Amino acid sequence: MSTSTAAFEIGAGTGKATRQLLALGANPVVAIEPDPRLAAFLSEGVAVPALRVVNSAFEDADLPPLSFDLGICATAFHWLDESSALRRIADAIRPGGWWAPFWNIYGDPNRRDPFHEATLDLLASGPANPSNRGHPHLEFGADVDARVSALRAAEAFDSIEVHQSTWSVTLNGSQVVDLYASYSNVSLRSDREAVLAELGRIAREDFGNSVTRNITTVLYLARRRLSE
Repeated sequence: MSTSTAAFEIGAGTGKATRQLLALGANPVVAIEPDPRLAAFLSEGVAVPALRVVNSAFEDADLPPLSFDLGICATAFHWLDESSALRRIADAIRPGGWWAPFWNIYGDPNRRDPFHEATLDLLASGPANPSNRGHPHLEFGADVDARVSALRAAEAFDSIEVHQSTWSVTLNGSQVVDLYASYSNVSLRSDREAVLAELGRIAREDFGNSVTRNITTVLYLARRRLSE
């Protein structure tokens, strides 16, 4: 990545992906985060001249037209209206620049996930996961046909690519609780604390305090067309 690469990030959160952009040399980086607490955390934690944190919904953020070489979104694009968001993204990226949303999705169709299976009933009564919007059995980021169709329908991108990789992470009971506490469909539950406590108990007692979760990373790359 060139040190002159101008980038924006949608839904920067605590800044995990933001830090990587900066480390790779992107400058400037505009990190858009609607939650004022997370925006403040990122501003205070990564106080470098190359970074500008915008506390705003993406729909309201001021992104000058054709000003960016790269736009990214890490496991958050499903919160937006896809078609209108893609129009805003296309307007912000220079011809030849790239749009790169990606998701880390828990699960791998080729490997069993015993902890997921053991907790299905516990989590079944909670609110719907927004990342499953539009498809009850397939997460938004994993629905490759739908995401590629949306990119094509925007009529602003070409050279569309999809890259997938699988990996795993091993967590103890406390880490399992921390992970699930970050899930919106858990944090919004009225019985949140009881559910988290039970998840921790299952991890400790039924899995020997060592839970392996399978993860699939799905990355989409789409180049802003050189000409309309």
